[in-house]
Amino acid sequence: MSEKKVLNFPISDEDVASLKVGDTVLINGRIFCGRDAVLPRIAKMIEDGSINQAPFDLQGGLIFHTAVSPAGVGPTSSNKYEIESTMGILSSAGIRMHLGKGELKKETAEILKENKAVYAVIPPVTATLTNRIVERKVVAFEQLGMEAFNELIVKDYPAVIAIADGESIYDK
Repeated sequence: MSEKKVLNFPISDEDVASLKVGDTVLINGRIFCGRDAVLPRIAKMIEDGSINQAPFDLQGGLIFHTAVSPAGVGPTSSNKYEIESTMGILSSAGIRMHLGKGELKKETAEILKENKAVYAVIPPVTATLTNRIVERKVVAFEQLGMEAFNELIVKDYPAVIAIADGESIYDK
């Protein structure tokens, strides 16, 4: 693995282009949290154009595949259909990093490449991640409770780039 890179979100396309499979990163700044229940709704907002009225901006963003609960945050499996199937449209709308756990399909790696996005995996250590949250708020679909679309401000979230430029850490 290469040296640790610090990423501040929102992120530039140039920063994304510099990421390689196996890079270890520390994530800082504004990120979004969503999983099975909410990501298809966000994808639908992109498809029907209502995303333009949303109280959040996906440009240069990161979506962490998690729910936010009083117990904290920890990654869910990114290869669940409701999550993996939304990565292309979310990336086309500006998301530059998807963060979760688990192996994704080769087709998803290609879709991420086409949309100049990457996928990173994060250790499932809820206590460590929760302690690195500076702020949090619900930004959409509050009625979904812990599955609502949340915005976090984080400091030094550790992750490893698992898919970049069509290559996957799982292929090695």
